[in-house]
Amino acid sequence: MSAAGPMSNAGPMRGGGKVLALCGGVGGAKLALGLASILPPEDLLIVTNTGDDFTHLGLRICPDIDTVTYTLSGLVNPKTGWGREGETWQFKEALSLLGGEDWFSLGDKDLAIHVERSRRLAEGESLSEITAHNAAILGIAPTIVPMSDDSVPTIVETPDGDMDFQHYFVRDRCEPVVTGIRFAGAADASPSPVFAAALEDDNISAIIICPSNPFLSVDPILSLPGVGAGLRAHKAPVVAVSPIVGGIAIKGPTAKMMAELGMDVSALGVAQHYGDLLDGFIIDETDRASASEVAATGVAIDIAQTIMKTKGDRTDLAQVALNFCEKLAS
Repeated sequence: MSAAGPMSNAGPMRGGGKVLALCGGVGGAKLALGLASILPPEDLLIVTNTGDDFTHLGLRICPDIDTVTYTLSGLVNPKTGWGREGETWQFKEALSLLGGEDWFSLGDKDLAIHVERSRRLAEGESLSEITAHNAAILGIAPTIVPMSDDSVPTIVETPDGDMDFQHYFVRDRCEPVVTGIRFAGAADASPSPVFAAALEDDNISAIIICPSNPFLSVDPILSLPGVGAGLRAHKAPVVAVSPIVGGIAIKGPTAKMMAELGMDVSALGVAQHYGDLLDGFIIDETDRASASEVAATGVAIDIAQTIMKTKGDRTDLAQVALNFCEKLAS
């Protein structure tokens, strides 16, 4: 298939239909916000990774769900892309004085969502129900759902033994060498009800994999029974945005992990990782010279500005992705 140039000057998808977005944290949330700024809210479903979820200080923490929620509600810290704007840290300071586990930063405002989520889970509500409640309270119109209501923790394998993801990512700052990744309990888990229904919904006209870490944010979603097969069988085109630009990860340890796992640290490496799951792949202008090499893997290519520094960047990239999906579908 041949490469195409950017298509950012058209409006929303003319053919209509709903859009399913698979999303991780900061990078994924930025594109999700761009999609939300273009699409009618009833036409956007955002499925969020929960492999990062863990229990800390007795509280259930869902980092990617919260980053997407804060981003779409306008509450996110614009400097970090995660956490809440105007956050204070008196709880963390007091915890440190007591010798508590303060390696995972919980801000004073951010604590509220974790406390309330934990309370509702203990009373028997599902993570899907709680996520929908929080989104509605915060004025988010598009639908945000967890990938699963079951626990599917990401385990990072290292030469010194297996590590819980947050221990690797936050406590140890991604320093250990990664030799493998697995998703505990995935085989016995199920996609969340809304996600499962979307995989069989003929009204879904585009499936977009946001520029999130393929191994830590997208693979947990794909590890759920029936998800990979459902995406491949769906009539809607599946398009991913590369999180690697010029051999560098825009956010997080993607490039480091790829190198440690013996992969080509490039957009090509990401495309090869996704393989036949994809119908289309969006690479950055910086990687234009490698477009033909990536296209040789059998995936259609579009080229765009994929680094999202401003709200306009997010909207433009969202429009490129929607237009590309429409082109592939036709």
